[in-house]
Amino acid sequence: MITYQHIDSPVGQLLLASADDGLRMIEFEHPWHPFKRDERWHEGDDDVLRVTRTQLGEYFAGKRRDFDLPLAPHGTPFQMQVWRTLAEIPWGETWSYAQMAHRIGQPTATRAVGAANGRNPIPIVLPCHRVIGSDGSLTGFGGGLPTKRFLLTLEGVLRDEDDLFAQAS
Repeated sequence: MITYQHIDSPVGQLLLASADDGLRMIEFEHPWHPFKRDERWHEGDDDVLRVTRTQLGEYFAGKRRDFDLPLAPHGTPFQMQVWRTLAEIPWGETWSYAQMAHRIGQPTATRAVGAANGRNPIPIVLPCHRVIGSDGSLTGFGGGLPTKRFLLTLEGVLRDEDDLFAQAS
């Protein structure tokens, strides 16, 4: 069974979903790859969703830099490896897709890393917004580039919406 609920946030409405094993997903209001819902889904609340709401609220208020949640994303072994690596990117820093590929020991897998980031089921908590182009440019993001800009500004990576990265990390 999957329990879900919608919450309001500074980046629009988010859909949170959990199961017995932990947080399964955070979905933006207009997702690139929407999650399929079936008869196992029901609207409600549980401990995981309550803690997730609290921690997201603290993050958006600038009071939380790291999340402490039971995570239960589902994906291929490669996706899971990329998503675990996302969790290693420190708050307020960025890595390039190439750096991510090197970090997982597959330096030629830059595009595959990008594709796995695009399928990240738990954005914000698994901070795919911290992954940028090798030239320091903001690149695709499931929540849209304005949301990516907002999150990176919140974390102090960007000074304002129009700043460019001083250097690619």
